[in-house]
Amino acid sequence: MSSTPSTSPSTASQPAAVVTGASSGIGKELARLAASEHGAILLVARSSDLLTELATELEPLCDAVAWLSADLADSDAGDRIEAALAERGWHCDVLIEAAGIGFVGPAWETDRADQVATVDINIRALTDLALRFLPGMVKRRSGGLLLVGSISGFFPGPNMAVYYASKAYIRSLSLALHAETRQAGVTVTCLAPGFVTTPFLGLSGLRPTRMRKLLPRITPEQAARAGWRAFRAGRSIVVPDTTTRLVVSVMRMLPGNLATRLIRRLQS
Repeated sequence: MSSTPSTSPSTASQPAAVVTGASSGIGKELARLAASEHGAILLVARSSDLLTELATELEPLCDAVAWLSADLADSDAGDRIEAALAERGWHCDVLIEAAGIGFVGPAWETDRADQVATVDINIRALTDLALRFLPGMVKRRSGGLLLVGSISGFFPGPNMAVYYASKAYIRSLSLALHAETRQAGVTVTCLAPGFVTTPFLGLSGLRPTRMRKLLPRITPEQAARAGWRAFRAGRSIVVPDTTTRLVVSVMRMLPGNLATRLIRRLQS
C-alpha cells in the first residue's frame, strides 16, 4: 500500500502542508508543528509503518491527515505527491522539505551510486517539489517553503564532499527564492542546524569526530521549533543554537583554503 488517507478525501480545494522526510527526526517534529496550524497535512517518507503511526498521532490536531510512501530518489515521486494532493482536493500551501541523505568518506572511495542518490534526493527532488508548488503559492500570495539544510552548507566538506555540496545548494537556493518571493506574500526559509540527534548520524556512517565533539548537539524538537519560528516570522535562514552560530561566523572569516583544511582535520 503506497498511499492511505486517514480521513475521508475532501471535495473542496483545501490548503495543506506537505512534509517530506516526515517519518523521523526533524521532519517528524516539523510535521507535528505544521499539523497544529493546518487543516490538512500530507506526510511523505519511505516507511509506511512509521507514517501510519505518525498519521494516527496527528489526527486529533488537524482536520485531515494523509500519508504517501515514496522514495524521493524515484523520478516519479513528485508526480505521485502532486496526484495525492489532487485526489483529495488539496493544494500545497506550505512545503516542508526535510528529506535528506549523506555518506561519509573520501569521494573516490565512497560508493558512486550512494553519492548520486544524495544528489537525487537532496538536490533534484527538493528542487522539483519546490518548483512544482511555488508558482501556486505566488499566485495565491500565501504559504511558503521551509527547506532543511545544514551548517554544512556554509563550507566545503572533505570526507563528505557531495553531502556538503548539496547543503550549499539548498542554502543558496533558499536565499535566492526568499529574495524573489518576499514581495509576493510567500516565505522561503532555510533551517541550517548543526549536529542533531537523529537517525541520520548512524545511517550516514558518521563516526565520532573532532567536529562532533566541538559542536553541541541539539534535539530534533529544538531544531524544528527554531525552524518553524523562523518560517512563521518570515526569516530567510536560521542556525538554531548560539554556539553553532558562533562557530559558523568564525569559520567564515578564515581564508577558504585554511577553512577547508581545518574541516578536513575536524572530520577525521
